[in-house]
Amino acid sequence: MSPMLDGCTPWPEEFVDRYWAAGHWRGTTLDSLLRGGALEHGPRTALVHDGTRLTYAALNRRVDRMAAGFRLRGIRPGGRVVVQLPNVPEFVVTVFALMRVGAVPVLCPLAHRAPEVSRLVQVTEAVGYVGPATYQGFDHTAMAADIAAQGPFLRRVFTHEPPGTASPYGGMAADAAGCHYFPLSSIDAAPERALVQGADQVAFLLLSGAATAGPRLVPRTHNDYAYQVQAAAELVSLTENDVYLAAQPAESNLALGCPGILGTLSVGGTVVLVEDPEPAACLAAIEREGVTLTSVVPAQARLWLDASATVRADLSTLRLVQIGGAPPDRATAERIGSAWDCRPQQVFGVAEGLLTLTRPADPDQCVLGTQGRPLSPDDEIRIVDADGKDVPEGEPGELLARGPYTVRGYYRAPDRTARSFTTGGYLRTGATARRTPDHNLVVTGRIEDDAPRRADREGPTGL
Repeated sequence: MSPMLDGCTPWPEEFVDRYWAAGHWRGTTLDSLLRGGALEHGPRTALVHDGTRLTYAALNRRVDRMAAGFRLRGIRPGGRVVVQLPNVPEFVVTVFALMRVGAVPVLCPLAHRAPEVSRLVQVTEAVGYVGPATYQGFDHTAMAADIAAQGPFLRRVFTHEPPGTASPYGGMAADAAGCHYFPLSSIDAAPERALVQGADQVAFLLLSGAATAGPRLVPRTHNDYAYQVQAAAELVSLTENDVYLAAQPAESNLALGCPGILGTLSVGGTVVLVEDPEPAACLAAIEREGVTLTSVVPAQARLWLDASATVRADLSTLRLVQIGGAPPDRATAERIGSAWDCRPQQVFGVAEGLLTLTRPADPDQCVLGTQGRPLSPDDEIRIVDADGKDVPEGEPGELLARGPYTVRGYYRAPDRTARSFTTGGYLRTGATARRTPDHNLVVTGRIEDDAPRRADREGPTGL
């Protein structure tokens, strides 16, 4: 095994051996999923965004050329690069290109501003930033320049311009702080020999959804995330004939890998990216592209349902709508099935790993009233009281988890890791839950972040 990125907590060797022996970890890198897709599905459509359509072969070529361009501009293996882009093809190309270089994308929500982005740069010692030049009236380039001026890490800023927009920097510019600026469209060079990467290496850093004073960065490895997206794709019977609508932010775990963008690309399906989350735009995209699967949060689902009564859009291709982010009310889940004649699927997940999902074939009582069962047969679940003791079956308590795609600690945050993980490696998800007699989970609420626990006892595994 090659050493993991400094600042990460590795899985203990006994668990590494267990996950390999079970076939969960296969030495698959996320980049190899795209390479394999280009070979097997070359002429098929991989990405759609407005008028842009990219085949698997074209997407792989763009990733190859951007990766070479990043190398020429000083992005090295192991270097961290903050990626803050909307749902555009450049997001997918950039993330794959950085992974192909061996760099580590730090996936940052588009809504974050200087305080949050600056903190990400400082914690990760990010050498690069990729973002829009401006977006919805906000000047991301100026923000990046201010962060670079604070030093000493950020030295490469790559800005995405909408098609037809001239970059104010031409081909290249540098400021007084020594930070260089490039239009993202100029990051293009003849492909070089591919870097051989270990699947145990960190593929990217996700931001935890836990409310906290500073960023909690989750180091997801190729092994664990490839397992997650492929297992989730299998669970929903995803095939090359499916079309996934990414209506949630692309950097979110829900849209990226449950199975989301990466799961769809792993089977040769088509990903439709939409920047506008408004119902009219999304419903029109479903009709236009024949979308079969999408992911929404409860509030978004209600808006779409209300709009579908007046927006004339044929949604008959939809077969599955995932509801994540928070448990929906039962009425919303029921409306999805009746209004759109498709199956709702409840999804509970955290950036740190654990996914629980209802199955498409589950009875309505389960689909409408629970958050389903863990994705993996090797997910270990405990529900505990404030003293860390397992609660009686059916009683609510704090949900703890460990498994083949749940990390063992945060990036460069030993104190937070100590508070958020038990000594036995269980993640304290921060959610409260109870287990039904048929072993489904019902998420009942949240525990205040960093709330003190009176004990850290390890007991028997639940499921």
